[in-house]
Amino acid sequence: MIALLLIALALGINNLAVSLGIGVSGARGAARVRVAVIFGLFEAGMPLLGMAVGRTVAGALGAAAPWLGGGLLAAVGGYQLIEWLRERDSPGDAVAPGSWGTGRLLVSGLAMSIDNLVVGFALGAYHVGIVVAALVIGFVSVAMALAGLELGARLGTAFGERGELAGAIVLIAVGIVMAAGVL
Repeated sequence: MIALLLIALALGINNLAVSLGIGVSGARGAARVRVAVIFGLFEAGMPLLGMAVGRTVAGALGAAAPWLGGGLLAAVGGYQLIEWLRERDSPGDAVAPGSWGTGRLLVSGLAMSIDNLVVGFALGAYHVGIVVAALVIGFVSVAMALAGLELGARLGTAFGERGELAGAIVLIAVGIVMAAGVL
């Protein structure tokens, strides 16, 4: 059980970092719950999918997973940066800061959890119950996402109007660090 908890904490680090970036950009209320739930579902679901799919698919994706996930996350940050630049240039047409739609959240959740397919094989070899693994990983991921959102919101208040810019930079940085294999 301790090994499973440590795995869940390691997987949740991405959630904390990305949620920090989202929180800085201004996510509030229901958006925070959506972020935490979507990230938790992806983080819990991908290892389970990895356990079910088999070694062949995840083995082929294994080496590319950090690059693919990091690239997708950096792309989401790049999109957020472009949106911030557009809002700055034409404030009348601006979308509300921190408007994290479901599509952006789904891409971010997928990007962070692609490498979790491989984790599913380790869990299968460790003989961890599927339901227990899903509950522990999901709970830890949701908790870490909420912590990142709260910390990010506090930092976002300090950044003011540049909160979305700071959030974009954090997402791009986390994507690069993931692609490099550090996270």
